[in-house]
Amino acid sequence: MYTREELIRKMTKVYPAIFTRTEDKKDTYLIDIPDLNGATEGYGLADAIHMARDYIGCKLYDLEESDYPASTPIESIDISNGKFHNAGPSIVSMVDIDIDAYRREMDSRPVRRNVSLPNWLNKKANEAHINVSRVLQEALIEKLNTF
Repeated sequence: MYTREELIRKMTKVYPAIFTRTEDKKDTYLIDIPDLNGATEGYGLADAIHMARDYIGCKLYDLEESDYPASTPIESIDISNGKFHNAGPSIVSMVDIDIDAYRREMDSRPVRRNVSLPNWLNKKANEAHINVSRVLQEALIEKLNTF
C-alpha cells in the first residue's frame, strides 16, 4: 500500500515548458516542451497551460513509467534555446499532469460486460427504472476508491 505522498509522486509527472506570448488579438501562447520534443499553443494563459498538460498526457499515454523522459530542472532551461524565442516574451514554468487521471479521462469508452443478477432483483431494478450499468459503475468506483 502506498502513502498519499507516494501515490501523488507516482501519478503526477512534471515537465518544464516555455510559454511565449505572441501578443496577438487572440492572446496566443506558443508552448515549447523541450523534454518531450514538442510544441502546442493556447489562447490565453489558462488555455495554454491546459494545452501543455494535454500534450504531455498524449506523449506519455502509451508509455510505461520506466520509459518516461527525464524532466529537466527548471533552472537549466534557457529560453533563448526555445523553438519560439523570437516570437515574443517568454517565461518558463513547470507543468504537471496526473497521468493516471489523464488516462481515465481519455479512455472512457464503454466496455460490454456480462453481469448475472437474480431474476427477482432484475425485475425490481426495471420497475424502479434503475440503470444497472450506472449503479455498477458507481459501486466499482467507490469500492476501488478511484476518481
